[in-house]
Amino acid sequence: MALFKILLKMGTSLLILSSAIFVAGYICIALEHSLKVSKSAVALITGTLLWLLVALSKSGQGISDDLTHAGSEVFSIVVFLLAAMSLIEILVHYRFFDIIRGKLFALKLNEHKQFLIISLLSFFLSAVIDNLTTTIIMIQISRRFFKGDNLLIATAGIVISANAGGAFSPIGDVTTIMLWFAKKFGTLEIIYKGFLPSFALWLVSTSLLLRKIKPADNDNENEVITRLSSSEIIVIASVFFSFSLPLIVSLMGLPPYFGLLFGLGFVWVLVDLLKRFKPGPTHLSASIDDFLKKTDISSLKFFIGILLAVSALHSLGTLEMLAHYIYGDVPGTGSYITGNILLGLISSILDNVPLTAMAIQMLNTTDSSLWILLAITAGTGGSLLVIGSAAGVVAMGMVKELSFGKYFKIAFVPALAGFAAAIIIWYLQYWLF
Repeated sequence: MALFKILLKMGTSLLILSSAIFVAGYICIALEHSLKVSKSAVALITGTLLWLLVALSKSGQGISDDLTHAGSEVFSIVVFLLAAMSLIEILVHYRFFDIIRGKLFALKLNEHKQFLIISLLSFFLSAVIDNLTTTIIMIQISRRFFKGDNLLIATAGIVISANAGGAFSPIGDVTTIMLWFAKKFGTLEIIYKGFLPSFALWLVSTSLLLRKIKPADNDNENEVITRLSSSEIIVIASVFFSFSLPLIVSLMGLPPYFGLLFGLGFVWVLVDLLKRFKPGPTHLSASIDDFLKKTDISSLKFFIGILLAVSALHSLGTLEMLAHYIYGDVPGTGSYITGNILLGLISSILDNVPLTAMAIQMLNTTDSSLWILLAITAGTGGSLLVIGSAAGVVAMGMVKELSFGKYFKIAFVPALAGFAAAIIIWYLQYWLF
């Protein structure tokens, strides 16, 4: 034990040991189907092992602040997901997705056109709400249209599109919100300087994914959807109003989950009142408690493990050392550009939030274009691998057939090509203007 503590005090050894634990956990997660071991279990073990390393290395000094910060981040995302998934279940119960399905089937669109519409909606919707909520909503819609391999391709397309759309909006992704609040760019700057690179990413990756979609027969094109009553429409409208509340509370400086929790509570009260004063089949059978029980707890545990692991790497200083290695001691414009691209690629493995936080502390530049490049690379680099972004992790939880390997086979090349296209377009804008 004494020898082990001495080893822990050595910065280089600490970096190697923490990185080795994380990489080993990452490999086990990637090989989940081959090893027949739950990725959630591996993530929890990895996260707790790394925090044990933090405790041993710091000997209890300063660990409380680190745990408070990590716990706050885990709490924020888990509560956000619980509320968002419950609101989605309400939409399912009130047949919103069935109506969307019927409307689109009535247009007699083939699989390729359906994929394009859903992908484009994901891109623009994520800029208005956020990429995580958009992913949850659009996957629910996609499950009404696609089956088998087409569903996996559509899911991958939604993840890439949602991350791309969130990158050009100040409220579309956690990283853009962080940079926006840090006043690294203005509201209009991120939109007009970030839109074209983000759209180029969407266009290139979607074009490549579109080729993978296979023709399929739709057996339910003539299905009849019952019209909604006025009270059902009110409930659905209230749910979508709830999804706009995270934006409002974010502008007030509060975490987004406050808005979603208020919205869930509001819809909950509304449904209970409708049961009492305007009873009907959908109202009487609606149970928010049951909707909460339908939440994919296993995916939430996976989320918790990954977030704990990354926050431990942050606490250990591993991410800071990585950031210094990426940007150098005295970075210039070229180093900023290269470093931002590398950070984006690394975000496919590590969570982009602590990486962005490190960059905010390290980079000493007032050039908003360079910060916008960081928003684009950090926000979309996670699309390369399914566990590289919150949207990807949620997608893997919602579509059980989507494994690490299948996503890599389907989406890695399209996502990488789109990532490269976004950087090229950004550089052309930077060079010209």
